[in-house]
Amino acid sequence: MATRYDKPIPFGWFALEYSSQLAIGDVQALSYFGRELVLFRTESGEARALDAFCPHLGAHLGHGGVVKGDRIACPFHGWQFDGDGVCQEVPYAKNMPPRVKGRQTINAYPVVERNAMIWAWYHPENAAPEFEVETIPEIGSADWTELDVYDWTINTIVQETGENGADVAHFMFVHSSPEMPEGKVTMDGVRRSTLLMNKVPRINAKGETDESGEDWEFIEVNSINVGPGQTIQRITRAFEVVMMGTITPIDDQHVHLRFAFTMPNSQSDMNQVLAEATRDNIAGGVEQDIPIWNHKRYVDDPILCDGDGPIAKYRKWFSQFYVGGG
Repeated sequence: MATRYDKPIPFGWFALEYSSQLAIGDVQALSYFGRELVLFRTESGEARALDAFCPHLGAHLGHGGVVKGDRIACPFHGWQFDGDGVCQEVPYAKNMPPRVKGRQTINAYPVVERNAMIWAWYHPENAAPEFEVETIPEIGSADWTELDVYDWTINTIVQETGENGADVAHFMFVHSSPEMPEGKVTMDGVRRSTLLMNKVPRINAKGETDESGEDWEFIEVNSINVGPGQTIQRITRAFEVVMMGTITPIDDQHVHLRFAFTMPNSQSDMNQVLAEATRDNIAGGVEQDIPIWNHKRYVDDPILCDGDGPIAKYRKWFSQFYVGGG
């Protein structure tokens, strides 16, 4: 069966899990990057990620593996591996096998915890990280609300979802915008910044949008992409909303998309209602995009017109995250 996408998985930092969902001693089995992974938190509180299968006889460490100190013990024969994938103990062996002693025998992923999430660096050739996850100061601040989270599994690739920000024309036809948003896109290294002035239905004091198509206002949307896996979006109206988007490749045909929103605690009750309505509209916009993503295919040499936005420029920028340029 032919696949819709013939693109490699890009390299970069990708979100694995919310930090709050991995307590000390917890073990999770995950499927990302076309691989089976195990995520665990050591007794000292560090999150670590490894490829899942024990090199001894192939047991999956994420199904029955047990945290012991800073190690994870295989459920099959108790072999213990540290967060660097080095076997530190075979409890019933008199001597460590020479192929194991002092060597990394399971692939390990660099991990950081930032913005209330656990991030892993993926590179198909296991090259070291080339940039960092950007800190979002509003997340975790006492002055901002706890995160409201949304997530979706979608039949698409990371590049396609990011292309929506460059494809300004689709806002009229998918999201019912009365006109194409005006904006500026800047690409600098691994960062891509998009500033849009988007015409949207006005929201009333009850948090309801005007569906008549007669009452509109402009909002400023400032989006920053850092690598392929992190989006920071700040929406300014009479109120504020900050959104962190994370997109993690499950394999070369599917992604896991998460949105996490926070808002100032100091907003008035009315502005809070308006901010929540904006949050819901943004999440609803993803629901409008998903049927397109689920069924489209990637066109390598599209026929573009002068109103399509900087799609070619975006694709050139994104290609830096493919080994060899995609």
